[in-house]
Amino acid sequence: MKKCSGFSAALLVMFLAHTLWAQERAGQPRSQPHGGAPQAGMAHEQGVGGGHIPQHGPATARPAPKQNPHPEGEQRRTFQDVPGHPPAPHVHAENDRWIGHDTGRNDSHYHLDHPWEHGRFTGAIGPQHIWRLHGGNRERFDVGGFFFQAAPYDYDACADWLWDSDDIVVYLDPDHVGWYLAYNTRLGTYVHVMYLGPG
Repeated sequence: MKKCSGFSAALLVMFLAHTLWAQERAGQPRSQPHGGAPQAGMAHEQGVGGGHIPQHGPATARPAPKQNPHPEGEQRRTFQDVPGHPPAPHVHAENDRWIGHDTGRNDSHYHLDHPWEHGRFTGAIGPQHIWRLHGGNRERFDVGGFFFQAAPYDYDACADWLWDSDDIVVYLDPDHVGWYLAYNTRLGTYVHVMYLGPG
């Protein structure tokens, strides 16, 4: 009887391990333990990325004055707020502060004439759900059979993303209608993304 119980327990463990592996390979979100903190040894020494997952998206920015659609001679903004931090929009691991998400609702770089044109993302959103990138590029990438596009203004910010293996977390954008925020757990950077629909 003990042999049978031990064998059944071993089969159950193998089944659960296989199920988790299959979900990850299929692009299903992996559950993150409550708190979303990186495992020991994964914290990035500069306080950005390294597996850290913000526990919340950015707060709504204060209203900014209406901006010109494409100001003449516009110089690209850098987000390197501390030496060693990336020049792209990023999140501080020590306090989940979203650097760069401060232009408010009137930022013309994220204006859409037809918000939610392809519907709303029905997959899991937030820090408990990690999605693996499964190919594509900044114009169209796949996470678990759902497709997104980075905002053209953010193309430079995702130039170093690995489109076939990086993990991302999707958050709602509280300021820009029709956009989500895709946060790269490896780099600690994020970009605005538009949902394109299921594959």
